[in-house]
Amino acid sequence: MSSKATNTDHIHVFLVDDHPAILAAIRDEIDETLDLEVCGTAGSPTEAFSMIEELQPDVVVVDISLKDGHGLDLVENTRSQYPDIQIIVYSMYDEMVYAERAIRLGASGYLMKKEPLDELVQGIRAVHDEEVCLSDDMAASILSKVARGGDSAPGFPIDELTDRELAVFQMLGEGYSIEQIQERLNIARKTVEAYRRRAKEKFGFDSVSELLQYAVQWATAPGEGAEESLNLADDG
Repeated sequence: MSSKATNTDHIHVFLVDDHPAILAAIRDEIDETLDLEVCGTAGSPTEAFSMIEELQPDVVVVDISLKDGHGLDLVENTRSQYPDIQIIVYSMYDEMVYAERAIRLGASGYLMKKEPLDELVQGIRAVHDEEVCLSDDMAASILSKVARGGDSAPGFPIDELTDRELAVFQMLGEGYSIEQIQERLNIARKTVEAYRRRAKEKFGFDSVSELLQYAVQWATAPGEGAEESLNLADDG
């Protein structure tokens, strides 16, 4: 099956999210447009990458937190293999933490799930036209950083985390064990523990338990209201 074989006048969109209700809501919104068409969906990076290779969509919409991996890994892998495919990250996680990282890894846009779905549709059109899709606040933040030369000191400890350290920190906050993180990120246990230790040091905590407590608080706070903004019930 090829996405290009359906209607070449449409922007073919591939959706990557492990929440069926959110996938359904995005699909319904896209189905109401004349110029967009969902060519496929997936709930994990592994499944998504295989289908992207087959379908060759115009735009991929990807969440950050996924079943068997991290959305930013999918962004990086897709961009390196298929540079003509545009990517927009659509996530509950704070754009001030993740948007610049996503852009650096190859995404062309970042929107938070608290935004209305019609904003996502407009974002898909924008990245398809090779424009960058960011909120006004995020765009201003990045432009300000560029104007300062990009070398200003991080404003918050979390800004000091590398992409991998942030991914491990995020997953710890979501309740994943060391073994589960090792499997999802396909890295060694010692590597996970090293990222956890570095995160602890950068936050200035004396113990792993302090880091875990803070990680849980941080990971749960960004998602408040995400489903409500899509008029969805919590599907667990």
